[in-house]
Amino acid sequence: MPEISHVIWDLDGTLLDTEPSYLLSGMELARRYGRELTPAIRERMMGRPGLVAARIFLDALDIPITPEQFIEEREAMLEALFRECQPMPGALALSRHLHAHGIPQAVATSSDRRNVGFKTVRHADWFATFGAVVTADDVEHGKPAPDIFLRAAEQIGAPPASTLVFEDSPLGVEAALAAGMHVVATPEEVYRDRVGHAHLVLTSLEEFQPEAWGLPPFA
Repeated sequence: MPEISHVIWDLDGTLLDTEPSYLLSGMELARRYGRELTPAIRERMMGRPGLVAARIFLDALDIPITPEQFIEEREAMLEALFRECQPMPGALALSRHLHAHGIPQAVATSSDRRNVGFKTVRHADWFATFGAVVTADDVEHGKPAPDIFLRAAEQIGAPPASTLVFEDSPLGVEAALAAGMHVVATPEEVYRDRVGHAHLVLTSLEEFQPEAWGLPPFA
C-alpha cells in the first residue's frame, strides 16, 4: 500500500448515515406521483449535486415537475431527518484517531452547504476537526468529475498521490480515482459490485487497518 499523508472523506453514507433519509424522502415523492423509486435510479442519483440528482429522478420516473420543485418538496421532509442523522459505524473513531495523530483531513460532499449545516448541527465538535469542508456550492462540476476532491486537497495541502479517500458511492469512487487519489469504498451491499475499481472495498469502516496505509495504528 502507498504511504498516505492526507485523508478526504465523503459525507453521505460514509461519515454520516444520511442515506436512509434520502431513500425515505425519495420513495415518498415517487409514491405521491404513482411511481416507484428503484435501486438503479438511486445509484444514478447517489453522489450527484442536488439539481443533477433531481433531473435524473424526474426523467427516470416521468414526473411532471421541475427540479427546483422536486428539491423544495424533498427538503421539506429532509430537514428534520437530517438533524437526527448519526455517524456511520467506525467513522467517528477513525477520523478522531487520525486527527489525534495530526493527519490532515477534509470533507468533500455533493450536498450543498445548507444541507451540510442540517446534517452536522449535532456534530459541531466532530466536524471542527476537519481542515476543510468542500460542498457542491464550491465547484462547477460535481462527481464523477474530480473537481471536489482536488479542491479539498488544495485546501489542506494534500498531494493527490498521497491522499486516501473514503467513499460509498460508485460515482464518488470514480471522482477520487480521476483526481489521482487512492480510494477505500464502503458501499451499500446492493452497489458492492459497482465499486470494484476502488483500491479496497470494505463492509464497514470498522474493518479499516490504518497501518496498512502507513497511517498510525490504533493502540
